[in-house]
Order: sequence, then C-alpha cells, then structure tokens
Amino acid sequence: MRFKGLDLNLLVAFDALMATRSVSRSAERLNLSQPAMSAALARLREYFGDELLQLQGKRMHPTPFADELMPQVRESLLGLETMLSRSPHFDPRVSQRSFRVVTSDYVFASLIVPLVAELAQDAPGIRVDCDLPQPGTVQELEEGKIDITITPEYVIGGNHLSYVLYQEPQVVVGWTGNPAIADGTLTEEAFFDAGHIAVLLGGGKTLSYADRTLELMGRNRTIEATVAIFTAVPWLIEGTHRLSVMHSRLAAQLMGRFAIVSAPMPFEIPAMKQMLSYHPGRKDDAGLTWLRGRIEAIARRGELAKV
Repeated sequence: MRFKGLDLNLLVAFDALMATRSVSRSAERLNLSQPAMSAALARLREYFGDELLQLQGKRMHPTPFADELMPQVRESLLGLETMLSRSPHFDPRVSQRSFRVVTSDYVFASLIVPLVAELAQDAPGIRVDCDLPQPGTVQELEEGKIDITITPEYVIGGNHLSYVLYQEPQVVVGWTGNPAIADGTLTEEAFFDAGHIAVLLGGGKTLSYADRTLELMGRNRTIEATVAIFTAVPWLIEGTHRLSVMHSRLAAQLMGRFAIVSAPMPFEIPAMKQMLSYHPGRKDDAGLTWLRGRIEAIARRGELAKV
C-alpha cells in the first residue's frame, strides 16, 4: 500500500533499521533476505533524500534527519497496531489477544499469578507474557512493544501514562529460628547488627525500593549477599541470622512456603507506590482497559486483606 508515493511497508523496515543499526540484523528481524533489506534502505534513502544510516568505522549510525524521523515513525506504527488490534466489541471470553506485561517477580507472584488463574476461567483465549524489568524497558514501552509495566514510582520515566496501582508497606523478614525476630518483633539495634540480603533488579543495575530508600535515608547495613529476584531471598535467610526488607504482600506469601517470619520495620520508612504504566497511544484500547481493570481489582483485594 502506498501513501503519498511511499510504500508503507518501508516504514516497518525503517523502524527495524533504526533499532538494529544493521542491514543484516534488520533482515533477520523481519524475516527478509539481506538484499531485500538493502533494497528497502535504498528506496527509503531515495524517497526522503537522505542517507538515513551512514557507515562510521565498523558501525552504522543514523543521520540527524533519521533521528528526528524515528519517533514519528514509531508513533505512527504504534497507532496502526492499536487501530488493528481494536474491536468495536471487545469480548474477553472469545478474544485471542496476547498482552506483554513487565514487572518484578514480587508483583508476578502477588498479582499476575491470580490474574492468570482468573483468565483461565473467564478469558481462556487471552495470553499474558511476563518479563522482568531491564535497562531498555522504558524505551520498549515508548515503542509500543510492552502493553503494561508495574514498577515502583522511582523506576518509571519517559512518555507514557501512569498511575498509582496501590501502596505497599515494607517489612523485615528473617528465619523463624532467629531469636532477634522469631516473635514477630525486631529492635532497631538488632536490625543494624544483623547481616542483610539486598535485591538488585534489572540485571543488577537498580536497587529495590526498600534498599534504595534505606540508602537515601543514610541507614547503612551490612550487606552479606545480593540477589536479582525477591523470591530468592528466603533461600539465603533460612537457617541463618540474616535479615532482609521486602514488601508485605510478598512476605505474607513466602511465610506459607518457607520457615521465615516477618516483623514491622523498627523505624519509619515510607510506603512504596507501585505504578501501572502504559503508552498514551493505548488509552482508548478496550482490551487494555479491560486488562487494567482486572489487575486493579486484584490489587484492591490485596489492600482489603491487610485491613
């Protein structure tokens, strides 16, 4: 299909070329031959009157014009994708749609597991694909490659819509045989005397909410080990005198599976704001609105369970 003389398929090729900065990798991404992708680049150059990608050393780099064009092309492609995914009557009972959700293993255990269980009954054709946050998550959300992210407030950024899904108090967890916390209470002195397990997210580049907040407060602890996911913490706590700080919902779930106990923080720490984010181009997407509603309902049930 052509629009003002441009084959619209070339916009897909342009997006792949800008993402990979490589003709061969773009060809692989779009399941095309390398000569076909080279021809697409040549046609793009001819249409726009610009080189778009220039070889500098051993790598290709976009021209200033291509950098300016790239967000407009991606926004257009996202708009087309959203339009094509819409139905005047979204019916979750018969929909075969897939949604990609990026969040931590903690939110996966707290919200996504019950969500998938519900969908198996109410919307059996809908698929939820989950990923952990990575350094490129914000960019993927802006490119429309992710439907929803659920992250702490300090993690979000970029050009997308977000709102507070729920707020979560932090608690301390330890082994049931640890005398400092075994009765469900903990003193501030015992907290700082103990060794701790910290959580580093996104490939070890981002502190968890609790660890980041304690660091900003200047409440330094002795970190004996770090893990990449919250659900690994109990394995390093059982049978030891180590402690860790985590979200109250996750602690409640883990206490039913491990010999651990939780206690309130022995000093004040702000509750974590868990944000749900999505691309502004999807604000009228009936399917996504429905999915957000289901997630919000599960989050509210968790809030009521704590009352």
